[in-house]
Amino acid sequence: MNRIRTRTSAMTAGLAACGLAVVVTLAGCSAGQVAQTSMQQPAVNGTGATVGNIDLRNVHLRTLQTADYVQPGADVELLFVAANGSEVDGDRLVSITSDAGTVSVVGDTKVPPGGTLVVGTPDLQPSPLDATEAADTAEAAVALTKPISNGLTYGFTFKFEKAGETTVEVPIAAGEAPRREDNAVNNGVSEQEGPH
Repeated sequence: MNRIRTRTSAMTAGLAACGLAVVVTLAGCSAGQVAQTSMQQPAVNGTGATVGNIDLRNVHLRTLQTADYVQPGADVELLFVAANGSEVDGDRLVSITSDAGTVSVVGDTKVPPGGTLVVGTPDLQPSPLDATEAADTAEAAVALTKPISNGLTYGFTFKFEKAGETTVEVPIAAGEAPRREDNAVNNGVSEQEGPH
């Protein structure tokens, strides 16, 4: 009888060890793995940042650029969304500054608890007034003091009453204006012919 109990005990211990090895192996297979979607960025024209409970999303400049640079003296739009991650505390955008120009913000700059502040209306987007969630709206314009161009970014410092301040490198979005080639074809000049 001792032999049968010894074999049964050895067999049970062996099966338990094999089961434990399988569990550890399978758990180890997923250790350190990062899903491909966890690192994806949203497909928007702008950039983003976080300061305190405020998430700045899709921050970008919009202007029609017809030459190498948009020259000083021009007014360009600054567009972004500020989302408040706090369900309890509201906040308020106090100021935006930049070395690219003087920023003026018009409208209500409060960011309600759990709500958003929409500044400007991005191309092909419904008006914030049509949105189903509560969103406060405002407009921001930058009177340029230096030339700016597509493909470059410009520092903008956002200061919030409670969340503090952060500096964001802001790109210029091309917007929905027709491309130069499209303008040339539409104006009766093809790319092959060139101007006469």
